[in-house]
Amino acid sequence: MESLGLDQTDSPSSFQDTSSPDTDQLESAGGDPFADRLVEYSPGEGAGYGQDSIPDVVLGAPEGAGNASGSTDVLSLGRQGSIVLALEDFGLVDEEGPDLLIFENPFVGWVETGYVAVSEDGQNWHEWPCDPLDAEGEYPGCAGVEPVYASSQNELDPTDPDEAGGDAFDLADLGIARAVYVRIRDSGENSYSEPSGGFDLDALAVVHGEAL
Repeated sequence: MESLGLDQTDSPSSFQDTSSPDTDQLESAGGDPFADRLVEYSPGEGAGYGQDSIPDVVLGAPEGAGNASGSTDVLSLGRQGSIVLALEDFGLVDEEGPDLLIFENPFVGWVETGYVAVSEDGQNWHEWPCDPLDAEGEYPGCAGVEPVYASSQNELDPTDPDEAGGDAFDLADLGIARAVYVRIRDSGENSYSEPSGGFDLDALAVVHGEAL
């Protein structure tokens, strides 16, 4: 499948008003902590599920289904497929603890891994190391590992790593202070039967952010 390049605008403006808001604080400031724009989607072999709902399926809040079931509000990337999302309300900033949450749809006994990278300008990328073959070590550094609990059906805070579930990432591990683009790419070590092959992206959330 060919890459789907979405309309791109100039990079988000410079950061202002440092804060570590929760969802209510972000919304009261006129924004939300989730992805705002789909920049590029490059599906791989086995992709297809969720494409009819692009871009909304990967924007906005997660729809987690907990330990026993995977969410169906997802977009499948396919074998080594990738996606780039932009933050336009609040960019990521490095503060104490995790700064970013990635929500896939894993559940007990079923994991599909992906690499996560971030960028401030959409050109220069910094990627967290991920080991998609280390099942015993619970796939360190990978997204698509931890079940997702936050959804529109409950009151769990999707920006709280202790409540929301999903996989947490800390900008400090990359040695960078901020980012406004997030890229996720399938690890190539998953199941790839059409139409739901590979990493299935539900959403992402800013844990620590600044207004753009």
